[in-house]
Amino acid sequence: MALPDLIEIVPLDKPVRAEITVPGSKSITNRALVLAALADGETILTGALWSEDTQIMVECLQKLGFMVNVAPDPDEICNRTITVYGRGGTIPGGGTAENPLELFVGNAGTAARFLTVLVCLGKGVYRLHGVPRMHERPQAALFQALRELGYRVDSPNDKLPAVIFGGSSRRESTQTSSGRNQSRLTSAATVSIEESSQFASALLLCAKTGGWKIEVVGENAEESPYVAMTSKMIEAFPKSGGKFQIEPDASSGSYFWGVAWLFERAGFSNEIIVYDWPRTESQWQLDAQFRIYIGLGLNVGMKRVISRLNELADSIMTATILAPFAGQPIKFIDLGRLRVQECERVVALRNELTKCGAKVVEEGDTLTVYPSKLHGAEIETYNDHRMAMCFAILGLKVPGIKIKNPACVKKTFPNFFQKLAAPPPKGLGATILDAKMGRKLEMKELFAD
Repeated sequence: MALPDLIEIVPLDKPVRAEITVPGSKSITNRALVLAALADGETILTGALWSEDTQIMVECLQKLGFMVNVAPDPDEICNRTITVYGRGGTIPGGGTAENPLELFVGNAGTAARFLTVLVCLGKGVYRLHGVPRMHERPQAALFQALRELGYRVDSPNDKLPAVIFGGSSRRESTQTSSGRNQSRLTSAATVSIEESSQFASALLLCAKTGGWKIEVVGENAEESPYVAMTSKMIEAFPKSGGKFQIEPDASSGSYFWGVAWLFERAGFSNEIIVYDWPRTESQWQLDAQFRIYIGLGLNVGMKRVISRLNELADSIMTATILAPFAGQPIKFIDLGRLRVQECERVVALRNELTKCGAKVVEEGDTLTVYPSKLHGAEIETYNDHRMAMCFAILGLKVPGIKIKNPACVKKTFPNFFQKLAAPPPKGLGATILDAKMGRKLEMKELFAD
């Protein structure tokens, strides 16, 4: 049975003691899938996320001709053990200019950007396309870098859909002093990450195989946490096959730490922990610092400004939802990249929090959230998984929160609502209603597929 189009979250009314598992990191899983495809031999990925975005990546690799086997994970229903049979840098499949190999990337930014670069290593022609929102998202800086490397990328507006010509067309024609034409291969390119760090990550994942030298520029290019994650993964990944463990997703874990914080503020004696939480010293996931920043920024006011650029990644959305319950105004800065993701997240957060009674001021790429008394509202999720999950945890505290299109969580966390509803200690024991019928939903109805 499918999730209804509109659900209502019933607030928790008693302390909860729970130890929650969350699925693997989407960012790490999709990077690992590319590295495994480029490796020489069989790579087993354990704890890999199995959601819409990672399924898209697996399906595209299979369509490219890679053998990829998927097996259940005994510890987490939304994880899988994925075995990829790498081809040592060879891309098995490809189409022609008249009949390109079609790759559908949905609204998965990592799949769109990583595959755009990966297919350049092939010898065929490929057409990448997705849902309408993906066709609006930035690609120009990535396309420009690939053209610098000598690849042909055809797109009328430097966005998807795009046709990519693989390595056989990677040539620049130059004229020698004798007037004769000479073909040469380029090996260096500059890429800007001002709009998305995924552009740099996509190129770096394939740089060794392609023989490229990539220079990353743009705001805080050297400090970009996702570029750093990519570099660390490249270093740690087994180049000749082997096993690789995927960390749990820190952004997804932030919702449960957020619930714990909400009820601690309300005087509830909760004990909610996220199992196998990533160690902050690993520095693979910036959101592993979430507990630190909500503790300092929202509790005691030692940190009234929180930056997405170098302090929190997607979990800054979770912190924004919690901010009305802080004791002082909280300013969230450097939010520009949120505007070009699954939805225009800065406007979406402002609109939906305001709808709930919060005072929120948007100035440039900054949101300032003031202490506010909140009330229920019908939340528009804009088909954005993180909007749905953020406001769902708000509903565990504020009566009357109703979530539109809750099934959009399938992008990264298909069993999220099951985690809210499952009895402790594996869940929070929340009641979730079909908002139109007023009926309590059963566990089987809460899975997003």
